[in-house]
Amino acid sequence: MPAGRVELGAGVGRGIHPEVLYHDLMAARQTVLVVEDDPALRRMYRTVLALAGFDVVEAEDGLHALHRIEERAPDLIILDLLLPTVSGLIVLQEIAANAHTRNIPVVIVTGSDINPGAVDVPCVMRKPVSPEQLLQAVKTCLQNGSSGGVRAS
Repeated sequence: MPAGRVELGAGVGRGIHPEVLYHDLMAARQTVLVVEDDPALRRMYRTVLALAGFDVVEAEDGLHALHRIEERAPDLIILDLLLPTVSGLIVLQEIAANAHTRNIPVVIVTGSDINPGAVDVPCVMRKPVSPEQLLQAVKTCLQNGSSGGVRAS
């Protein structure tokens, strides 16, 4: 076999156990934090993302989102702007202000009338969004590293 090529199944039966391969695959999974106060939408987002191979963590308001981010920074955040307790705009400001989180890509999915130019996030979607649109935005923003914040007025 030419150098640099890996034969499929090359490790099977040669000391590499399936559990190790499974663990390595699981370690590569990306985590998405879904911040949405509507339980039906949260459930839909979770289902779509889980079926696409993402680990999903949820928060029903901005305060819980900030706690989740502090516990373990996700690879991407799906963020509604109109949230109870702490608004999505405040969450976005907090993410942008922290050196450990400012590069986390954010996909805003909102029903608010906010001007997309008011937020410095390239991935802004208006509700309703289809499962396909959501998944495409997540994949695109992960590839592009689309993070941001709130623009100064």
